Order: sequence, then C-alpha cells, then structure tokens
Amino acid sequence: MTSSENRAVEAAAERLDRARRTGVPCTPVRDLLPTGDLDAAYAVQSLLTERRLAAGRRITGWKVGLTSPAVQRQLGVDAPDFGALLDDTAVPDGAELPWGTVLQPKAEAEVALVLERDLGHERHTVADVIRATAFALPALEVVGSRIRDWDITAVDTVADNASGGAYVLGTRPVLLRDVDLRTAGMVLERRGEPVSTGAGVACLGHPLHAAVWLADTLVRLGRPLRAGDTVLTGALGPMAAVAPGDVLEARIDGLGSVRAAFGRAAGEGDPR
Repeated sequence: MTSSENRAVEAAAERLDRARRTGVPCTPVRDLLPTGDLDAAYAVQSLLTERRLAAGRRITGWKVGLTSPAVQRQLGVDAPDFGALLDDTAVPDGAELPWGTVLQPKAEAEVALVLERDLGHERHTVADVIRATAFALPALEVVGSRIRDWDITAVDTVADNASGGAYVLGTRPVLLRDVDLRTAGMVLERRGEPVSTGAGVACLGHPLHAAVWLADTLVRLGRPLRAGDTVLTGALGPMAAVAPGDVLEARIDGLGSVRAAFGRAAGEGDPR
C-alpha cells in the first residue's frame, strides 16, 4: 500500500474503533476508502483485529457473512465476506448479554462447525471439510454495526469485521453424519413468536459450501482454519430485530436449540 492508502486504512479503523469504545455509532467509512475496494476494507478489519489481539484477546474462529444472494445483490457483491470471532464475543447459551455490548444489534440463526483438523489446502472439497469437522452446533449470531443506522455498503461491513457483534453456541454436539444440514429447517422465536424461518439450503445452497469458501479464502490470505476453530457458516433466514429485554430462541432440525437473552437498557425498569 502507498502511504496515502495506509493513512486511509488507519483513519477508517480509528473511526470504527472509536465507535466501539464509546458506544456511539459513527458515519460510514466508505468515504475514507477507495470506492468498492474490498482489499482496503479487509485491511481495516485486519488492523482492528490486530489491535484487539494486542489488547489480550484471542481468535476463536471465523464467521461467514453475505451468504444470501438477495443481500449480496443489495450490497453489490457476488461473494460472501468473513470476519474474526474473538473470545470476548462468545456468550454462553441462555446467558444475558448486557444491552449496549453490541451496537444496533440484530440476531440470526446459523449452523456452527467446530474443527478438529486444520484446513490448509489451496483448494478444499466438501469432503475435506467433513473430515476436518468434529461436530456441529446450533448458533445465534448477534450481528451489530458500529455504523449509524446500518447505513452500509460491502466496504463498510467488511471493514467493520463483517458486522460482527457476539455469538452464542448450543451445547449438544452433533456429528455431521447424523444431520442433513441442507434440509434442516430453522425457526427463530422471540418470546415464543416466530420472527425468522429458513433452512440450510438458504446458506449458499448448503452450510458446508460456506465453510469451503471460507477455508479457501483464508488459505489465500495466509491464515488457514485451524483445529479448534469455530466456523459460523451464515444465516439460515432473515435477521431479526432485537430490543432490550428480548429473549430469542432458535431451533434447527437435527441440531437442537440455542437461546440468547438481552439485558434492559440503562434506566429501564421492569414492565408493569
């Protein structure tokens, strides 16, 4: 990168990092970066991740985003994106996530894969991913945006760690041979009312396809998937809005259920 490009990346990273630290969403960062330049956006993401690692955080895996063709068309891209999962963004199943931890949160249900082998080939097959996977879990991803009002393009969301916020994993491991992830139906409920439905086929045709894409992409970038990594393969249905005090539960056929609870906003008492 040229010195001017480096300055642009650093300015975008600082804008997003300030929003994270202060809890005040910022303006989009696309005005700081070359138009449509996803490489520059990933450079911003990488810089922010390195800052978090330097502060003592640990990468626990990776998430795939933009797996829906409709969302890809909306943001003007023809491929998914990815972001890092960090140890301080993992929330136990059913535990309360304090309101404000994730800015402008939304929730989506996903299939998580936990790896027991590295994926370091230049080009992977579905069979490679199956052999490398220890088990699958149901997951809820709490996506969020440091950018005000979710006013994002592909450049903005990639720079903002693929709009990552927090994630919740179920606790009953399931072997891949015991579940058909392509046909697995999903329902996401808020206090018992369905707010999103879908199936594995909505995720690039199969959640394993998303994992193959991620494995190939990370190898090209010199940071392949490793044993122990968690992979969030992408949404099985539309994102659901989240409000203070909400409790969401996702059920995925063959995988079971997972819950996310959200704390109340500061100063908000119990409803009367």
